[in-house]
Amino acid sequence: MKTFEFNLSMEELEKRTNKDYLITKKFLKADAPEYLSLEDGDKKALKHLCKAADILERINMQIDCKHNLEVKEFLEEEVKKGNEQARLTKILFDAQKGVNAIDTMSNHIRLIKGIEEKPGKGVYPEDLSKEEFHSILTKMLKEGKIDKVKNILTQRSIVERDGDELKGIDYIDYFKEDFTQMADELDKASEVSTNSDFNEFLQLQAKALRTADPMLDAYADKKWATLQDTPLEFTITRENYEDEMTGTIVENEELSAILKEHGISPIPKDFLGGRVGIINKKGTDALMAIKQYLPTLADNMPYKDEYEQTISSDEDAKQTMVDVDMVMASGDVGEYRGGITLAENLPNSDKLSLTIGGGRRNVYHRQIRFISDMKKLQERLDAILDPEQHKYYLDEADHWFTIGHENAHSLGPKESSEKLGKYRNIIEENKADMGALAFVDLLTELGMYTQEQRLQIIVTTMADNFLKSKPTLSQAHRVRTVMQNKYFAERGGYSITQEGKIHVNIDKVVPIAKEMLAEIIRIQIDGDFNKAEEYVNNNFVWTDNMELIAQKLQKVSKALNGTLETELADKLLAE
Repeated sequence: MKTFEFNLSMEELEKRTNKDYLITKKFLKADAPEYLSLEDGDKKALKHLCKAADILERINMQIDCKHNLEVKEFLEEEVKKGNEQARLTKILFDAQKGVNAIDTMSNHIRLIKGIEEKPGKGVYPEDLSKEEFHSILTKMLKEGKIDKVKNILTQRSIVERDGDELKGIDYIDYFKEDFTQMADELDKASEVSTNSDFNEFLQLQAKALRTADPMLDAYADKKWATLQDTPLEFTITRENYEDEMTGTIVENEELSAILKEHGISPIPKDFLGGRVGIINKKGTDALMAIKQYLPTLADNMPYKDEYEQTISSDEDAKQTMVDVDMVMASGDVGEYRGGITLAENLPNSDKLSLTIGGGRRNVYHRQIRFISDMKKLQERLDAILDPEQHKYYLDEADHWFTIGHENAHSLGPKESSEKLGKYRNIIEENKADMGALAFVDLLTELGMYTQEQRLQIIVTTMADNFLKSKPTLSQAHRVRTVMQNKYFAERGGYSITQEGKIHVNIDKVVPIAKEMLAEIIRIQIDGDFNKAEEYVNNNFVWTDNMELIAQKLQKVSKALNGTLETELADKLLAE
């Protein structure tokens, strides 16, 4: 077994694993009423779904970093020997699901010496530079090796060296044994689960895990996106926020031109996550209230006549929504790296299912959004928000905003925006935020929100938009909040009082959001990398006022890392 050298000292590990510095999100307990009330068949199915998600975590660890599994094995052996440094390191390793991550202060955390995070993570050769990557692709294209390049640039492939060239291997083939085991677990779940629609999806997904065919995934995705009234939730999430190598291609004009000639779109690689949960009926019914308004929102999007969008303004929205009591979050969806996912709108616009008539599905994570310490929340408000506006702050309003954010992902240009390169995800997340805010007044007029809820959404969103530290450019979800804070400040959306508190200028927020949304949609339509880069650079500016609020937030919260407590999943996996 390979041995490694720890990178964090005992003092640092003890601090980061202390409860004051380690946020804990608690998923369903072993005796949770949500679990106990399930039919026996669904309880049995849940065990198989957890086992499938656990296998998927093993796969994604290898996609994330080529050394993750051997480090995990090393830590486990050292823990057995009573090595305290290994035990504390493993707490962080399990929480961030890998060697490398970013903490809540946007500091890079490397648990093992000598293993640095690569732009291509574990999906490209570790020693491959951006320049060599571009050079090899250009040479292969000029030599007519078009299909080989297509295999390299699909979002589904692991890339290896092949002499002086590269080759892409579909991840279904690359991780054949693991994916086959996953498929077996899904088939077993489908034999005992009580819902026929859910079982059909599981069987389609199992088939897609056995054969490297993107269309099989498309059929599974299309079925998954129709699921609305099922007792259980199982998702294989496929999102490409982590790959920083593929997106560099748009920066090379010669290579981009040759790829365009051959109709090849360089789509960043997918990273994989597994979500297992139990559908919460009451929460789901509340989510569905917005669905009737989605065609109207689509009709009010900026430049709507210049593009096709997932939701049509003249037909029922192909959008399902569920609120989920979480049992397990594995791989990409469960990594606590600076933060963790509250909800997801999938499949993303680069996925094949959307081209064969499939819709999208929003899944919301109940246990992740719950506020466990209301006293700490009040301390935060006392530190940063004008006391006059405390009455408008409501933690539930953050959930309402998240609903708007996730649905806004289905609005706007349907086509993928790969031409925006490394700015693609920043722009898309910014669009979703501004879509959520821009339509608050319209949804209030339509009866979705009351006047009081309108005030709560606006003030809560603006107050929650401030960070403890300046993020790195790779943190799309955080970069967009800095951009918004600068944009809103310059246009009077909020001000800082003499006491150093945020005062939201409520009636200015929605018009400013509409303005920013229009600018974002224009960039997506034009697909101009340089315009995207200029827009991000102009707005991604950490101001003195942001630093002022950040210092206050740091005093209220010491948290640096986070972890998941999954008692029910642990019990089911042990059976």
